Parts: sequence; structure tokens; C-alpha cells
Amino acid sequence: MRTDSSPGNLPAREHLPAGSAGTPVLDVVIPVYNEEKDLQPCVVRLHEHLKRTFPYAFRITVADNASTDTTPQVAARLESEIPEVRSFRLEQKGRGRALRTVWSASDAPILAYMDVDLSTDLNALLPLVAPLISGHSDLAIGSRLARSSRVVRGAKREFISRTYNLILRGSLQARFSDAQCGFKAIRRDVAQVLLPLIEDTGWFFDTEMLVLAERAGLRIHEVPVDWVDDPNSTVHIVKTATDDLKGVWRVGRALATGSLPLDRLARPFGDDPRDRDLTDVPKGLARQLVGFCVVGALSTLFYLLLYSGFRSFSGSQIANALALLVSAVANTAANRRLTFGVRGRGSAVRHQAQGLVVFGIGLALTSGSLAALNAATSSPAHSTELAVLIAANLAATVLRFLLFRAWVFPDRRDETAASTVVASHNPASPTYGTTTAAHQQHQHPHQQHPHTPLPQRPNATAPQSPYINYDHNQTNEFRAGEAADRTWGDATMQLQAVRPHDHDPRDTRDAR
Repeated sequence: MRTDSSPGNLPAREHLPAGSAGTPVLDVVIPVYNEEKDLQPCVVRLHEHLKRTFPYAFRITVADNASTDTTPQVAARLESEIPEVRSFRLEQKGRGRALRTVWSASDAPILAYMDVDLSTDLNALLPLVAPLISGHSDLAIGSRLARSSRVVRGAKREFISRTYNLILRGSLQARFSDAQCGFKAIRRDVAQVLLPLIEDTGWFFDTEMLVLAERAGLRIHEVPVDWVDDPNSTVHIVKTATDDLKGVWRVGRALATGSLPLDRLARPFGDDPRDRDLTDVPKGLARQLVGFCVVGALSTLFYLLLYSGFRSFSGSQIANALALLVSAVANTAANRRLTFGVRGRGSAVRHQAQGLVVFGIGLALTSGSLAALNAATSSPAHSTELAVLIAANLAATVLRFLLFRAWVFPDRRDETAASTVVASHNPASPTYGTTTAAHQQHQHPHQQHPHTPLPQRPNATAPQSPYINYDHNQTNEFRAGEAADRTWGDATMQLQAVRPHDHDPRDTRDAR
């Protein structure tokens, strides 16, 4: 499927409209595991900061994943004392599992998380979420490696962090600067489509989310932060690093084989309606031309090397045919993946067969050129043969691009976008529900559009309902653990098979 023309599940970015409603704009999740000492100071400090600086309604959600100390009691006490605080309990460890479960259930349009030690200066929180509220960006991350960041930490952690980011840049072509900083935010409409594609449930969750978002063309905003290392951190560095490297290998292999349906995350160009109503303008033409030229240049070089090798033991016509055949297969595969963005194995054989037809046209042009050259002179020089072949290939290249674009990889504009999945929660029981966009017309007006009005911070002290409560006649319920394990049925999106290791008894990492 062509990622440049597929509408995906995401609308164009829009500024969340200002207004008043009961839903918080921001839901800050604090994943914890055995943090009975640090949890209360963290929540109180964060709550006071948001009350003083954040202009809209907010919520703080404590995601306790299988703590064995008094952390659940501390979280419950904070929930009873502070109206904006909610607590959520999971019976399995894993920071990624906690974030996916709570984010999937939250009704806030902006979702964020931070570590319980509050190593990041809270003054960066509003700059972190502002680009998401404005519609400029899809995700936002704090960066400790930006030039203007001020970081206090040991040489060991500094070396590990920078080495890990170099590995991501070299292996997964990541462009974001800091994957491990525990200070991130995402728009809910993006999370609803992106989270089901993420397999990891532990510390690699952040990296996998950012890599998939970046590869899908989503916009990631980076905020320089002031960060002070927590000397009492209980993170198992060696085990975490090993698991992260395994995750890099898994994600890299999935991206190389095209098994991830990243085109579901495609957005229209811009938020101006005029951009969506343009007619008779080929989508992605400039990008495709650049990709085709790069692939063509490499293919021509590959073809010339093959021709020179085959020419050493065969005639010019045989060498030309063999070199064209081999390079044509490689050229079609490269253009399919890189130029026209077709992923997966679907229709690969048909594309190669059509590519061979295009190869036949190129063979006729180049063979005709060689025949004309041999008719003109009985023993042409090798350099002359190469010059004639280059000229013939240039003529065939234009025709090849037109055939690829119009016939082999046509633009599928008539594909309808799949319905967006919306997570809901029934406060009466720890269950969640899914509903399609078609069902949303029966909901309350402020629930009909993913970009709900921005509510101002309420003055009332009564706690608000933290989750959307849809009509049970229109939802399919599933248990809270299933939100993290992704075992629920989804009639609106057919996902590729994933293999989450949710029940790995060897997972002894702290989930903070």
C-alpha cells in the first residue's frame, strides 16, 4: 500500500478548540513500582506546579504496576485527598504495559508521562504539551542531549545514553536525539492508532513508539530539559540495555520486511482545507522523482558493473540481456519499497512480473541501440558501447518511471480509511470498550470529534469522571489487563500478528 496517498486513520492536525467541558486536557501518567517513599512528594509537587502554571484542566494518574510494598495504599490516599489525582492498579510489571493501558483508557486529548523521581525540571512540561495542543506536532519528548539542555549525571550514564542513541541512529536511522528521557507526551488520536502497533511492554516501549512514529511520518517535537540524575535509581542497566538491543533488532527486522502497517498513521498534508481539495496534482510526485532518480543511478551503476563482468566471457547482446535482467529485478524491488512506499509481500510477484515487462521495453531500446552501433561499425570500442548504452538507458528511464507510476504501482486514492478505535472505561468495573467512528454520532456532542474543546481548569473540588462512559449497547468490553496485552477483538483494523512477551517470568526489571 502506498503510504504517501493512503488517508490512514488520522485526520489533518488541528488546534484543539478552546472552550469549556468536563474532560481534562492533559493526563499525566506516573508509572510506579515499589515507590512508597517517593510517590507522595512527587504527586504533591507535580500537582502544585500544574495548579500554578497550567491554564487548562488536568489529571494526574498513578499507574501502579504490581507493587509489593505500600505504594497502592499511598496512591489511594492521594486519590482521596486530591481531586485531580487518579490511581490505577495493574497486576503485571512493565512500564510500557502501564502506559499503554492507562493511555488507551484515558479521555484526555493530550497524554503524557514522567518518572516518579522528577529528574526533569517541571518548567519544561508546558513547552512539552503546547505543540500538541496547537496541532503542530503529534508527539513531544524531552531531550537531555540538546545543546541548551543542562544535565547533571555521572559519566557512566552519560556514556550509556549517548551510545544507545548512536546505535539507534546507525541501525534504525532515528533522528530524535534522546529516546530514554522519561518525559514524553502524545496526542490521544495518535495514540489510539499507534499503541496497538507497539509490541514491547517494558523499557523499550518509548523507543519503539518513537521509531514507528518517525517512520510513519509523524511530527516529533523535542524540548531541551534541565535534568538531574537520581542517585537512588534502581534501574538494572545491564539487563535493560540487553533488552533494548533485542528490541532494536526486532523493530529493525520488522521495518526491513515491511510487516508493520505504518500507513495507518498517515495524515493529510497540512490543516488547510484547500490542501485536501486539490485536484489533478499527483501526490508525492517530487518525493517519488527523487527516490526514482537515486534508485536509477544505483541501478545503472550496478548494471554497468554486471555488463562489464558478463562481457568478459560472452558477447555484447548476451551480456546486456543478463545485466538488464538482474538489475531489473533489483530495480523493481528497490522502487517498490523506497520510491512508491509499498510494504509487505502482497502483490510482490505481480509487481516483479510487470517490472519484467518494463524490462523488456528497456531491453528492446538498449538492444536496438547496440544493433545500430554494430551495423555502423564492425568492432566498436568498449567505451563506445558503454556510451551508447548509457544514452539508451536514459531514454528508457523516463518511460520506466511513467510505467511504474501509472501501471505497476498506481495511486490507490479510492481506498476508504478504516474507522478509528476509541477506548472507553466504565468506572463501575475495570473494563474497557471499543467503538467505531460510526457509533460516535450517538454520543454526547463533545465526544463526537477527537479534538474536543479545551476545558478551563474547574474550580469545583469534586472529582471528575476520568474516563468516557459509552453506551454499553454500542461497545465491546474487555478486561483491563487485555488493554495492555492487546488480546481484544478489533473489527475495524486488521493488525499484523505481533508477539508480545507479556507473561515472561524472567522480567524482573523495575517498572518505574
